[in-house]
Amino acid sequence: MASTVSQVESRPSPTRSFSLATAAARAAEDNAGKNVVILDMRDQAPIFDYFVVATGSSQRQLRAMADAIDDVLQKEMACGRFGQEGYQDSPWLLIDFGTVVVHLFDEKTREYYRLEDLWSAAQPVAWK
Repeated sequence: MASTVSQVESRPSPTRSFSLATAAARAAEDNAGKNVVILDMRDQAPIFDYFVVATGSSQRQLRAMADAIDDVLQKEMACGRFGQEGYQDSPWLLIDFGTVVVHLFDEKTREYYRLEDLWSAAQPVAWK
């Protein structure tokens, strides 16, 4: 009987997570994302290290940012995506890369949910 070996992806280092978050933030900004913020979540939640939050002006722009982020993190940085929500018709797109979670909002929805206030203990980090 042949044995099957399953590979379990180990948790990336905080340095790798920050590199992923920075790449996502740059891709969002390069696609006309506004008010792009990286929040350090390491002391807030044990399952992820960073949130990347950005605002877009339309559903089309939100999808363009999501596509660009997906391309950079998956193709250039070899980071698999765990999930994506809201891509088709939501004013809030969420892309889960494990230790990095990207939130893309239209202006009205970002103001309504105010993630930075909800997670106010998370510190914004300089990324530029």
